[in-house]
Amino acid sequence: MRNSYNILYVSPEVAPFAKTGGLADVAGALPKALKDLGHDIRIMMPKYGCISERKYVLREVIRLREIPVRLGQREYVVSAKSAFLPDSKVQVYFIDYPPYFDRDSLYVNPSTGKDWSDNPERFALFCRAVLEVLKVLHWQPDVIHCNDWQTALIPAYLKTRLREDAFFSRVSTLLTIHNLAYQGVFEPSVLEVIDLPQELFLPGGPVEFFGKVNFLKAGIVYADAISTVSEKYAEEIQTEEFGAGLNGVLRRRASDIHGILNGADYNVWNPETDEFIPHKYSASDLSGKQRNKEALLTQVGLPYNPEVPVIGMISRLAEQKGFDILAEAMERIMAMNVQMVLLGTGDPKYHKMFEKFAKKYPSKLSVNLRFDEPLAHLIEAGSDMFLMPSRYEPCGLNQIYSLRYGTIPIVRFTGGLADTIQDYDPETGRGNGFVFRDYNAEALVEAIQRALNVYQDRTTWTKLVKNAMRQDFSWSVSAKKYVALYKKIITSK
Repeated sequence: MRNSYNILYVSPEVAPFAKTGGLADVAGALPKALKDLGHDIRIMMPKYGCISERKYVLREVIRLREIPVRLGQREYVVSAKSAFLPDSKVQVYFIDYPPYFDRDSLYVNPSTGKDWSDNPERFALFCRAVLEVLKVLHWQPDVIHCNDWQTALIPAYLKTRLREDAFFSRVSTLLTIHNLAYQGVFEPSVLEVIDLPQELFLPGGPVEFFGKVNFLKAGIVYADAISTVSEKYAEEIQTEEFGAGLNGVLRRRASDIHGILNGADYNVWNPETDEFIPHKYSASDLSGKQRNKEALLTQVGLPYNPEVPVIGMISRLAEQKGFDILAEAMERIMAMNVQMVLLGTGDPKYHKMFEKFAKKYPSKLSVNLRFDEPLAHLIEAGSDMFLMPSRYEPCGLNQIYSLRYGTIPIVRFTGGLADTIQDYDPETGRGNGFVFRDYNAEALVEAIQRALNVYQDRTTWTKLVKNAMRQDFSWSVSAKKYVALYKKIITSK
């Protein structure tokens, strides 16, 4: 059996080139870990307007210029440029079609705040172009690893329009779902534009979803295997509560669904080497953590008191992230001996609400409504605890970063949070955080109170912090699980 595979990793966003969320971080880190294991891994993504060709040294590839791509009645002419993932030998191909991709905003029209109206055409073309570029490269992947709805038509094209194409006869597909809430659902009129057979849209058919066209459903039906970003979330998406209308389709494929936890990129998130924090520290020397706490509070304008614990939070301000129960609990949290630093953007309703809380409690709460990478690192390093009260959380990375920074997570038992954080038991001393199960303000307040009680006992708290910092969620562990899954799909072809 071969030890190395040809893997094509297809993602609508890849850090550092273009990023709107956690998918980009995964797409920028997992391929490096797969390369380190000896596989020939290449990435394809769209060439958005926000990608600096000079900064990332994008090169023209002569044979990848002016490739005809047919979709239904239309013929497009696309090109592909090439670069390397920074600090690696992983090659990235950028699918270039300026009328669709030469925009700074990836999925949303900034002037309306709504999705680009031509998103179905944009990402259908991207999926078809990926397959045409492979043929021009004469490079046959063993596996095409697709990510989220923007890439989900690739398995559908391979099993329908390209079923008789000998070039793809040995190619397997894996679809990873990073968040089932985003499915790519469009009006039936797009069927013609995306060039899939009409019969797929019959009621209950592979792309039909309550009278609309669903890209993610097509991927779920046609991919050889499906993975998601934690074991718990793989179970949850097959239930009505978390299945977002696709639970029935997913249950029919239950034996092909696998949960593999995202890893943390410790080259970026590591208090011993983090260039964004003023004081480096480690599990064997924690003195820098207290100094970072002082630096954090000074920067965000809160008074520093080494005895008062700081709770950090870096999040989209959205109901999914637990902001409805947090809002309800805020007055009770502010009555505790605690300070809080919040960073993120999201629902304007929560922007207003938390700005109001910050005005009411100016020495206890700092609200920073923006995306700020250096401040995110300082919050991880300078906080004592990290709050993630999510309604659902496919994987979550901040709780994993927090462990490495000795910032104890307080989380709800769901998705990847349930897979990574074990509730601290004062009797046995086991556990790496504080976990609550019921999705309500009372359960959240009770978990914070438990954390504050343990914080009072400095010896116990320091032990908890050191245990947390020694846990390993590196990408090499997850990458090996992906390779085992690739092997399973390839050998069953």
